Amino acid sequence: MAMAWLWTGMVAVSLIFGALTGNLNALSAAALEGAQSAVELCLAMCGVMCLWTGVMEVMNQCHLTDRLASLFRPLLRRLLPNASRDSETLAAISANLSADLLGLGNAATPLGIRAACRMSRGCKGTASDELCLLVVLNTASIQLLPTTLAGVRASLGTADPFDILPAVWLTSLLSVFAGLLAAKLFAHFWRN
Repeated sequence: MAMAWLWTGMVAVSLIFGALTGNLNALSAAALEGAQSAVELCLAMCGVMCLWTGVMEVMNQCHLTDRLASLFRPLLRRLLPNASRDSETLAAISANLSADLLGLGNAATPLGIRAACRMSRGCKGTASDELCLLVVLNTASIQLLPTTLAGVRASLGTADPFDILPAVWLTSLLSVFAGLLAAKLFAHFWRN
């Protein structure tokens, strides 16, 4: 609801200043151009999302995602000991992180929501430290293949959309470590 008020306020302020400064024609032209660019980007991204969702489905059918998720389980048992007691929760977390690793954020979202719902049982309205840690892992996620970003770059005409891989690997790895460190420190100091 807050976003609706924010967007309505921004549009209203833009219209008022456009009218006051005599730039209403430029404002309407910019709005139409922005809408056209947004539709073009959505259509270009649709193809990329279909491709990678199909790849994810093939990986699911071949059980490659299960194997990838099984690689995460020993680490997750150490990071999230309470959540790892429930095999279904651990499976959802592992699948979520596997999809994030492959850069499939849209496919990872339902898995992350399912894991968070299972982890929030018994929290009584307050997120547990492990639930906060899951949010950090999901948000900062290490990505081997940044498919969405590569799709945006390809739709904008980049010759090599994956030339950013080393930078993505380094920054995503650093963001996960920084997020984990911050979550652990906040959990430690918040309790004390």
